[in-house]
Amino acid sequence: MSKQVKVIEIISRITRKKDAPTPDESLFESGFLDSFALVDLVAALESEFALRIPDSDLNPRKFESVARIVSYLEARG
Repeated sequence: MSKQVKVIEIISRITRKKDAPTPDESLFESGFLDSFALVDLVAALESEFALRIPDSDLNPRKFESVARIVSYLEARG
């Protein structure tokens, strides 16, 4: 399963929305995420991908879209 598919599944699970976001869609502007859901998303990403996301990276711009999240994950290893 690709990272993109996993990220979309995590977002869907956290937000409990039936629709899935498109890769370049703003997760904040479209209502998928807010500042509270971002914390849940980061925790789920850490668990799913066995990595630690430092507090300094908790910038909404890094998690603005599925594509940005995947790029971030790939850069982290």
